[in-house]
Amino acid sequence: MRLLHRPFLAALALLSCLAQPALADTPVEAATRDSLREWVAFLRLPNITKRSTAEIRANADWIEAAFQRYGYTARQLEDGETPMVYAAWPTQSPDRKTVLFYAHMDGQAVKPEEWDQESPFSPVLKAKADGGWTDLPLDRLLNGEADPEDRLFARSAADDKAPIMMLLAAMNALKAEGREPAINIKILLDSHEEGGPPTLKDVVKRNADLLAADAVIMLDGPMHISNRPTVVYGHRGGAGVELTVFGARTELHSGHYGNYSPNPAQLLAELLATFKDECGRVTVAGFYDGVVFDEETKAAFASVPDDEAAINARLGIAEADCVGLSYQEAINYPSFNIAGLKAADVGTNRRTIIPEYATAAIGMRTVPATPPERLIALVRTHIEAQGYHLVDGEPTEEERLKYPRLASMKGGGGGKALQTPLGAPVGKWITASLKETFNAEPVRIPLMGGSVPTSGLLSLGAPIMLLPLVNADNNQHAANENMRVGNYYDGVRALHGLFLRPFDATPAD
Repeated sequence: MRLLHRPFLAALALLSCLAQPALADTPVEAATRDSLREWVAFLRLPNITKRSTAEIRANADWIEAAFQRYGYTARQLEDGETPMVYAAWPTQSPDRKTVLFYAHMDGQAVKPEEWDQESPFSPVLKAKADGGWTDLPLDRLLNGEADPEDRLFARSAADDKAPIMMLLAAMNALKAEGREPAINIKILLDSHEEGGPPTLKDVVKRNADLLAADAVIMLDGPMHISNRPTVVYGHRGGAGVELTVFGARTELHSGHYGNYSPNPAQLLAELLATFKDECGRVTVAGFYDGVVFDEETKAAFASVPDDEAAINARLGIAEADCVGLSYQEAINYPSFNIAGLKAADVGTNRRTIIPEYATAAIGMRTVPATPPERLIALVRTHIEAQGYHLVDGEPTEEERLKYPRLASMKGGGGGKALQTPLGAPVGKWITASLKETFNAEPVRIPLMGGSVPTSGLLSLGAPIMLLPLVNADNNQHAANENMRVGNYYDGVRALHGLFLRPFDATPAD
């Protein structure tokens, strides 16, 4: 049983004062309320890249016009049939540091039949009731009368159209106040983050001078479950392989050949079992090499208000794997995950056969100290150490008769992990701004478990941070995606505070 962090009841108590619209009708609140109607209109635009390039072009056109309507420079950046959008504060001063804000306009694919509303692109305002949700008049939101706990349900309501609208509202608040920002504001809105193919790297290289910045802030990902202001310093990377174990050249009758011809499904199961111990730790030699946490990082782990008993209850598990001493520490190690298995058929299609092959889809999450290429090489060595001969594609007749254990492994590395040092000036700047805006210490997360496309931005040579602004329980990528209204208001406040705080990119002595 691993150690649990202290419960975060104190953090939950903050929710009554955090993530809610301010009581006074400030310019920030007024600008937020004025943006709600456009937020809804934006969500009505379907944005699934794989379904229609015309959908993405329509979103790009809408965004470009919206930023221009608000008085900012904006133009589309060529990216085949699905352009990205660049926008900026109309005046850029050499006396101010430049921050590039990143978000994405495209959304995950939808299955409309799984949504509890007419369409994922017909936004519906809802409130919690009797363990579920009840519909509310949309005018309650549009008139600025929604409760902070109300949710707006639509595809991309949170991921990632809300942050785009927050940028507009925060900038509009500055205009209403007659104030200039303390930083040069640039914005890049991606059209391929969810649907691929990843073209961000090429777009950034073609527009390097235009996008040059002293820091990059990605407005993506969920806040901590406590809903406290959250700062994330990096994310894990990924690698994926398909491991196939071969049996006889064709399927065999299990009565005639059972106990004689090796079963590849059994062999694959035995092979996969060698990858982890009974506690969930990866047993591949060298898999965790290089992963070391300094005292500052350990302190950051401990400061995150995770209630691991609550996490386990939410997941429906009795106990977690013992990789790391806490949830935060666990996701700062690389992981090995069996994402899927296939061998012949089950259920009503089951047949009395020995399959000819069995395949496992394997996903690995990487951290900065464990690049994907190294982990893939270690996995290959581990498989060979179990007595397997690895082939490319289908084994030849000669290989079938020579090697008793045959397998193939195909795939490769995905996006690389990234981590900005906890003491970096950009992190201190964001943390100080959030603390001033919300009068509370932000949650500092060293490494997020998921991945975002930072690799496409690395050529700018600027430190990269994540500033999540949406509620953690937003159902992103799934049916019934939603955005908590209180988080929308607070997201505008967070960005407004950043815009007004000078940024010094020079590390302290």
